Amino acid sequence: MSQPLQQLLAIMARLRDPENGCPWDKEQSYQTIVPYTLEEAYEVADAIAREDYAELKDELGDLLFQVVFYAQIAKEEGRFEFDDCAAAINDKLIRRHPHVFADMNLDSSKAVLQNWEAIKTTERTASGKTSVLDNIPLAMPALSRAYKLQKRCAQVGFDWPDVEGAWDKVQEEIQEVAELPAGAAELEEELGDLMFALVNVVRKQGFDPEKVMRQANNKFERRFRQVEQALLEQGSSPAQSDLAEMDGLWERVKRQEKLGKA
Repeated sequence: MSQPLQQLLAIMARLRDPENGCPWDKEQSYQTIVPYTLEEAYEVADAIAREDYAELKDELGDLLFQVVFYAQIAKEEGRFEFDDCAAAINDKLIRRHPHVFADMNLDSSKAVLQNWEAIKTTERTASGKTSVLDNIPLAMPALSRAYKLQKRCAQVGFDWPDVEGAWDKVQEEIQEVAELPAGAAELEEELGDLMFALVNVVRKQGFDPEKVMRQANNKFERRFRQVEQALLEQGSSPAQSDLAEMDGLWERVKRQEKLGKA
């Protein structure tokens, strides 16, 4: 084990020391750390999106600390240690890459992914999990979980044969939503069905819905900030403006962006 990693494990043990540790760190549990773990994972993704690799190094360190934190709690409870986590992933990577560590011949990324999923299915069955939907975390972001659920079902043939079928389902769900009166008890459920159907279209087109939505969020934020800036240059603000003025500025921003891409 490298010296920096040994030092990190020692620091974590010191932070959790019952007598001389940090009061906050000593109070934490698996459950209380989860929000921080998710936050750190998103900060890693954000640094990558911004191509800030100096910050990425720091964010990856923060994420590694989360792993070490869980492992320290487990060690205190006599469950497992950090080395056991490393050994588990080593075994899994070797087992799931027979084309690298054994004599299987897989000559494309598609073949590798298909074999990976086949191995995972075998592992789930061996552990007593018989549904193709087992092991899809409930805590995943909803868009990502919908995508994962659909992909798993597609692997066993429960899928539209083409994107047209998925589009038809979207149109059907739009109609069901449109027919409901405002405030209807079923509206929330039907809107959920519509969003789920749209994820199917995104998936069938070969895109990741979480990435698609993240890009849409970024585009909206970029454009609205330009609207704010345009208002500021006029000595105004969104609170002092109205929808018609802001919509006009929004359309101007869109045109400028399209001209810039041309």
